[in-house]
Amino acid sequence: MHFDYLSVLVLVALGIGNVLFMVALPKLLRPSKPNPQKLVAYECGENPVGTSWIQYNARFFSVALVFVVFDVEIVFMFPWAVVFKSLYKTQGCVPFWEMFTFVLVLLVGLAYLWAQGLLEWVKSVRKA
Repeated sequence: MHFDYLSVLVLVALGIGNVLFMVALPKLLRPSKPNPQKLVAYECGENPVGTSWIQYNARFFSVALVFVVFDVEIVFMFPWAVVFKSLYKTQGCVPFWEMFTFVLVLLVGLAYLWAQGLLEWVKSVRKA
């Protein structure tokens, strides 16, 4: 009964060994030439000013998430559009209404973001 899991144990051991080997091998083979210039953050050829611990505006992340949502929407719509004619022949209008509902939900989310002012880069302060 214990031998039933022997193959799993061997596979896990090989996986862990492979990871350790892949991490250790470059450290053993690379040349070690420390230089303070190598520790400087590189950005577009410009010398960095200040510390690297700066706070980013949270709007960057919200705009990035909105982009990802609509990018995924397009990824879903391309295959659907390619096979829509054959889907329409076999299933009628059901695929159209499914995609309509999908886009409608995303548009409601976009309208909510717009109403909350989350799509504006510089958010104005609301006066109560």
